[in-house]
Amino acid sequence: MASLLSIGTRAMFANNAQLQTIGNNISNANTPGYSRQDVQLVNESGNYTGSGFFGRGVKVQTVVRSHNEFLTKEAAASKALAAADESRVNQLKQLEKLFPVGDSGIGAAAESFFNSFADVASLPQDSSARQVALSRAAELAARMRSAGGQINSLQAGVKSDVESSLKEVNSLAKQVADLNQQIARYQGSDHTPNDLLDQRDKVINEINSYMQVTTLDGGDGTVGLFIGGGQRLVLGNQATTLVGTRDAYDGAKIRVSVSESGTTREIDSDAITGGSIAGLLRFQDDDLTDARNMLGQMAAAISQEVNKQQALGLDLGTPPGAGAAIFSVGAPRALPAATNSNNVVPTVTVDDATYTQPSDYELSFDGAAWQLKRLSDNTVTDVTGTIGAGGSYSLDGITIGPMSGASAGGDRWLIQPLAEAAQDMQRTLSDPKGIAAASPIAGTVGTANTGTAAVNSLYVVNNTIDPTQTYAFTFTSNTGDYNYTVYDASNNPVGGGSGTWTAGQPIALNGFELNLSGVPKTNDTVTVAPTQFPNANNGNARALLNLRDEDIIGRVQTLSGTTPGLSASSAYAATMADIGVRVQSAQGSYEISQSVADNAQAQLSNEVGVNLDEEAARLIQYQQAYQAAAKILQVAQSVFDTLLNVAR
Repeated sequence: MASLLSIGTRAMFANNAQLQTIGNNISNANTPGYSRQDVQLVNESGNYTGSGFFGRGVKVQTVVRSHNEFLTKEAAASKALAAADESRVNQLKQLEKLFPVGDSGIGAAAESFFNSFADVASLPQDSSARQVALSRAAELAARMRSAGGQINSLQAGVKSDVESSLKEVNSLAKQVADLNQQIARYQGSDHTPNDLLDQRDKVINEINSYMQVTTLDGGDGTVGLFIGGGQRLVLGNQATTLVGTRDAYDGAKIRVSVSESGTTREIDSDAITGGSIAGLLRFQDDDLTDARNMLGQMAAAISQEVNKQQALGLDLGTPPGAGAAIFSVGAPRALPAATNSNNVVPTVTVDDATYTQPSDYELSFDGAAWQLKRLSDNTVTDVTGTIGAGGSYSLDGITIGPMSGASAGGDRWLIQPLAEAAQDMQRTLSDPKGIAAASPIAGTVGTANTGTAAVNSLYVVNNTIDPTQTYAFTFTSNTGDYNYTVYDASNNPVGGGSGTWTAGQPIALNGFELNLSGVPKTNDTVTVAPTQFPNANNGNARALLNLRDEDIIGRVQTLSGTTPGLSASSAYAATMADIGVRVQSAQGSYEISQSVADNAQAQLSNEVGVNLDEEAARLIQYQQAYQAAAKILQVAQSVFDTLLNVAR
């Protein structure tokens, strides 16, 4: 009789445990991170009698959670990649806004500035036309500065976001360490602390949204968390502190470092492969740097070419003189690494901004050899024997060196020819009379000419021009070839004394280019002489206008010659296209990675989540089982009462 009562009691307890667990599952069906729990039942060993083994019922062994180690890790890893893509695409969308299309863009401002010289060329003495040109120059410089300043603001935002994310990671890592300690206490109890395990998995999943980590079972119930490259974040009940530190070169940039025992050690950014922090660092190191350099490339080339052409003309001063610079831009800079032995830096100058490439460079010295790496494509050049020997090295329109002092092995420098060009661009000319609209030389055709040749344009193209010199061209042939002789005012031959003109091609001589329309006849003359009335001459204004269509940005010197660059408007369009492609590519990557993350989470939820329909069915099943167990006790009680009555 006691056995029947014991079996019924155990059955009621087991079914009550099942009902309690199912109720807990149902109540936590929508709790984030909760895993479905199940009661594990085992059969009590039978009791041997002379008539055989009689069962002793059931007992509750433990309560376990549904868990799939592979799917859990897969969901966390895919979430980390999606978070990295999301943070980068969000930042790129902000960057894209700095390069608007239409009239509000830098390209339109550059076009408007150059076009303003058409009015100056039409009325070179008109002060209002000159003032409009200066206003357009100020607007172009302002838009360059604004875009450069907003890029700096985006950089500051990245730094702030990384710092706040690291604080969250540190807090979450401390929670994992604390949960490790609590879970380890139950290691020898033969029962798993399911709720604590769920909490730990949830916290680890949250860490992956900031920074991807790998997990390693500690064997004592704890898990270790490691950042890419093997750096531990959590080991046992100890959590490592992560801090944001300044870049080795540029204090505006942020790096992730480990703080231990009062020292910090930087983690290679390439080793941080997932999480929002990885996306922010990639945006900072690649996209933001490239955008700043592309903008600086435009600012530097436009400023240089405008100032150069301006200097070749005559202003309306008394007396007329060479035009002063219209623009100034931020200077190139060399940033020493924080680990350098001293403050020695190389001199950096921009020789020809039309050849500068949108890239930073890294100069390094290992104690014996010097190397220069162009960071945009990682092209490495051995410059030993030039910079290291007190000399300099020139490439891409810039010159690096000499050094300001002696260097030590391991020293490095970041060379930035263009980083500050746009953000510091200014219009430096304020007097409308200072616009050098006049060419220092003017061309006239002889009054006795019989051909149709006329001076279409006369441009000073470089500073080798002697504006006091007179050049007399006399055409000696008009039958097939247009040969000419040229002499100065003293009747001395110039440029070899003769040449041949080809229709549609300029005559280039001593720093100027003479373009003719029509065709000359034999004995026709053309004279190039100093300008007598600068206020009525528009030669240099037309040359400034022509810069609008010249390919002055991003030229490349190759072994076979010079590869043409882009005009100002085309360069801006190319920059917009580059940023746009990055946005679309990043958006596509995010959509794919987010889809993968959603699928991984769905698979995990299907495996370990609570199915309310299933739980409701099980609830009815164990309710009936509980009632049957109660019936066993009722029958046992009835039998026991019968026995008592018989015994009386």
